[in-house]
Amino acid sequence: MSRRTDAPNATPQELFARLVEIIALLRSPNGCPWDREQTHESIKPYLLEEAYETLEAIDARSPRQLCEELGDLLIQVTLHAQMSSEADEFDICDVLATVNEKLIRRHPHVFGDVQVSGSEEVVRHWEAIKQAESRGGASPPARSILDDIPANLPALMLADKIQKRWAQVGFDWQDAAPAIEKLREEIREVESARETHDPTRIAQEVGDMLFAAVNVARLLGVDAEDALRMTINRVKARFAKIEEFARAHGKSLHEMTLEEMDAVWNAAK
Repeated sequence: MSRRTDAPNATPQELFARLVEIIALLRSPNGCPWDREQTHESIKPYLLEEAYETLEAIDARSPRQLCEELGDLLIQVTLHAQMSSEADEFDICDVLATVNEKLIRRHPHVFGDVQVSGSEEVVRHWEAIKQAESRGGASPPARSILDDIPANLPALMLADKIQKRWAQVGFDWQDAAPAIEKLREEIREVESARETHDPTRIAQEVGDMLFAAVNVARLLGVDAEDALRMTINRVKARFAKIEEFARAHGKSLHEMTLEEMDAVWNAAK
């Protein structure tokens, strides 16, 4: 699928150079007042928003939507690089050179003579190289195998990454059965905490239950973040049936009984 209408025969290099020029112009004195006012901090929410909209396009399996959202995400990368260029910190060429070098360095089985048996060994090599980079780079050595996991990831994704990192050093169950039993134990502890009416303890036990649920999902080969999003999409569609029923019968949702809602909900399943 091609959507090019401007310079249809342009190369990727030419098109990317044009994007860099456009962003630089928007930030210039003759550019856009809004763009000139922005900082790394002020546009942080947009970076996150564009990343999530890209995920939504992937879930929608829409090539046209994904093409557009990847472009919006690329704007954010280029804009951050332009801001740093203006501060004489680094520019987009430094970003590209750094990522090219990193990809080559972390794929010695492609760009070097290292032999691997499959994707699992690739991941082990990748993590070992990251650790070596941390020890030999300008940043201080990692004190924990979890240090390089971004703390502001969505909680389910963060839990999954922590558990996978533990698994790499053997701190893991071999299959899902004991993890499922642990989840049952955590549910019982939530029930016990509920009887105390202690909000802090209840929150802690609910957190433990969710962490255990992520562990079950991981050991079953399921991405907890994706699974929950799929469920959310399903329940939104089911609730839409309740809204349709209410409109068809001239009612507001507040006028429907729980029994009526349940009947439509179960039928929608």
